[in-house]
Amino acid sequence: MNGGTCYKIPSMNTLSCVCNEDYKGSRCEEYQLQVKHTNAQEAGLIAAVVIIALLVLALLGLVIFYVRRMMKAKQQSQQKNQHEYWKVKPRV
Repeated sequence: MNGGTCYKIPSMNTLSCVCNEDYKGSRCEEYQLQVKHTNAQEAGLIAAVVIIALLVLALLGLVIFYVRRMMKAKQQSQQKNQHEYWKVKPRV
C-alpha cells in the first residue's frame, strides 16, 4: 500500500511491509510528515540571534525614551524662561 513492499511471513502467517519514507504502519497506511530536525549548534545560533535582536530593540527603546525626555525637559525650560521674560510688574 502507498508504494510499500509487503510480503507474507510463512512461520507467523502475517503480512509485513517495508514502507517508503513518507509512510508508516503495518500496511504503510499512515502518512508520516517530514520534520526537519535542527542540531544543537543551529538552535544555539538562533537563540543568540534572537537574544541580540531583543537587546538591540531594548537599547533602541531606551535611547528613544531618553531623547524624548530630554526634548521635553528642554521645551519646558524654554517655556519657563519665556514666561519669566514676559512678566510685567504692575506700577503702584
